[in-house]
Amino acid sequence: MISFRSLALSAGVVALSAIAASAQPVISAKAGTIAKAEGKVYLGDQVVEESLTKFPDIKENGVVRTEDGRAEILLGPGTVMHLGENSSFRLITNRLIDTRLELLTGSAVVDAEQIPKDTNLTVVCKDATIAVSKAGHYRLDAEPARIKVFEGIADVLIRNEHIAVPAGKMLGLTGDTASIEKFDRNDTDSLDNWARRRGEVMALANVSAAKSIYNGYSQVPSGGQWSFNPYFGLYTYIPGSGRFCDSFYGYCYWSPYAVNQLYYQPPAFYNNGGGGGGYSAPSYTGMAATSSGYSGAMASSSSSVSSAPAAAASSSSAASSAGASSAGHGSAGGGGRGH
Repeated sequence: MISFRSLALSAGVVALSAIAASAQPVISAKAGTIAKAEGKVYLGDQVVEESLTKFPDIKENGVVRTEDGRAEILLGPGTVMHLGENSSFRLITNRLIDTRLELLTGSAVVDAEQIPKDTNLTVVCKDATIAVSKAGHYRLDAEPARIKVFEGIADVLIRNEHIAVPAGKMLGLTGDTASIEKFDRNDTDSLDNWARRRGEVMALANVSAAKSIYNGYSQVPSGGQWSFNPYFGLYTYIPGSGRFCDSFYGYCYWSPYAVNQLYYQPPAFYNNGGGGGGYSAPSYTGMAATSSGYSGAMASSSSSVSSAPAAAASSSSAASSAGASSAGHGSAGGGGRGH
């Protein structure tokens, strides 16, 4: 007799395929797409309206500012900036291989799931120039001017001195002396929490978007790409190969080939040889059937697919989080379609 677990698993695969069919890949040509605007957000003097079909691009030297609102800005593939309330920044250059911006006022969180080879992200804040060359989570404040590194490492140039700021440390960006201090990475505010929730939902949206790309035989650049998932109503990151798991929060992003391997369901077989017959259900590492689909498939630690942290919530709860709202480690993968 076919078990309930197997029936639920099969139903989940069918549902996933239906969702995947609607997710079409969109490759970013330049950095600086406003992917989400909550509340009062301005691009220059124009109000940015919340939309699921129009996502404004910031021109070079364009300024984005918020009042009672927040904004999500796509930078290079796998890197996103979350701008807090009463904040502003200027996009100096919007090239994917060399993105530069300046935080003018307020606060911002830069989340980098992957920094592709031969690409640069530079942030200017007050007296400092910050090179983000490692995947991680970075908090920037203009007043008082400082950088907090939750995960990763930042190379800060201040007063002609290069200072490496590792995870768990912060550095003031003004004054005559620069000293690294320790901070509590659990001491967060609403902007940090919003950025984390957005990252979790992006990771959940990755699965169906990556599966759609695989089914459509589309190519993903080796450095990855941003892709819009209409089911979740947001952009998600698609790696070029393997998977990249956030070492701080635990959620993962999968390449099209890696997702197809994870969700591939071998046909069940009926074994009546030897000492008798019976149905044998296939084994799925890291997945468990629930009433709403799968749990455990989305998130894992950087070393094991089978451990599932809290980021692997159901799709329905993830969608609601989107409204409320590394260092990356990649597994080995092949080239082209076989990523």
